[in-house]
Amino acid sequence: MAYDSDLAERIRELLASQAGVDEKRMFGGLAFLVEGHLTVAVSGQGGLLVRVAPDDTDKLLARAHVSPMVMAGRQTRGWLRVAAEGVKTKRQLRGWLMRSLTWVHRLPPK
Repeated sequence: MAYDSDLAERIRELLASQAGVDEKRMFGGLAFLVEGHLTVAVSGQGGLLVRVAPDDTDKLLARAHVSPMVMAGRQTRGWLRVAAEGVKTKRQLRGWLMRSLTWVHRLPPK
């Protein structure tokens, strides 16, 4: 399955004023990196992969349309999968993107 190009374009619009944004094909989709840090990715399986503070993972899993990101059969703390229904509106998408940006801006420079 190809990634959702409309969702990718919506992310580009929200990141337009952000410095240091790069895009890379990853996870069967399209990943957005900010200053070298993987931030969000439009998943080839649908929806959005979101990087969050690892300590927030369990709390955020209680939200609607959110599930763990699983790589190689293991749940990846600090990463969530948000179904397409959870990023339908600009407000929803912006909320996830801002949460991720807040976290990656706290990480050491690459």
